[in-house]
Amino acid sequence: MKRREFIASIAALGAASTIPVAGAAVISGGQPWTPGKADTPPAPPRKGGLAYFTQAEFDAVGAIAERLIPADELSISGKEAGCATFIDRQLAGDYGRASTQYRLGRFVKGTPEQGPQSALTPAERYRQGLTALNDYVQQQYHKSFVQLSGAEQDKILTAMEKNQLNLGAEVETKQLFEQILQNVREGFLSDPIYGGNKGMASWKMIGFPGARYDFRDLLDKKGQKLNIIPTSMIDNSL
Repeated sequence: MKRREFIASIAALGAASTIPVAGAAVISGGQPWTPGKADTPPAPPRKGGLAYFTQAEFDAVGAIAERLIPADELSISGKEAGCATFIDRQLAGDYGRASTQYRLGRFVKGTPEQGPQSALTPAERYRQGLTALNDYVQQQYHKSFVQLSGAEQDKILTAMEKNQLNLGAEVETKQLFEQILQNVREGFLSDPIYGGNKGMASWKMIGFPGARYDFRDLLDKKGQKLNIIPTSMIDNSL
């Protein structure tokens, strides 16, 4: 079928359809929105307070973030960057509730390539896993995870990564570790509006320009070091 015939057939199908067609309007003399006024911007992270974690859970995730992304000469640590705050906010929202995932079951353990096959939401998996981790540490060290030395924390996290730490039959240890690692990375690299990446530290480290509208003012500066200051979706993220 030629292109013209195909388009004509689509038009005919649309005319015969019983689905209501939205009316169109011609816009002239400007854009149909107000510059700088977004309708659905993400809400700025609230100052203080926790959205999902208990204080003990928050402190444990912060300590884990500190070991996964330690501070060095290039940047601050995952804890300093607010990764625990980022995860706390995410678990209180659609991600934590698994709103975009199939939730009706039947859940059957699959291959590693298929990812987690669980009836638990991410928020539930965190709560269950952090509780089991705390119980294990208390039994082995008579301390909380936060109170352990850095070497002891690394030993536990390494065992979790290698799936060599038994946190009970209900907890898939390696998957728990991988979920926390993924979320810490996301928090470290996210826009500060979501609670992590304090001061846009990771963006400054890698030279990422952030949430800029465009780069038309830089197109003529070929071969030059631009030294672009990152821009966040919130003005007070600097």
